[in-house]
Amino acid sequence: FEALLQKEMAKQELKFSAHAQARIQRRNIPLTEREIAKLHAGVVKAAEKGARESLILVDQLAFVVSIKNRTVITVVDGENLKENVFTNIDSAVVI
Repeated sequence: FEALLQKEMAKQELKFSAHAQARIQRRNIPLTEREIAKLHAGVVKAAEKGARESLILVDQLAFVVSIKNRTVITVVDGENLKENVFTNIDSAVVI
């Protein structure tokens, strides 16, 4: 059953909240298919560990993701990453 559940979770698409979409557009953050694939892999790993809200670091980007809802809450690029504090997360994944 667990393997089937994990397989189904891996199929689910990631969603981007309105806030995350606005950040991507406002800061002109290009997301490649490779980065999206890495982000997805990070979400799957976090879900396997029972995480709820995760900080997922992909290259020079940071994503705060609701694992249960598979929704990217916010995105921070490398330029704005310095001296940033992330709250309300229970895990971090470095991909």
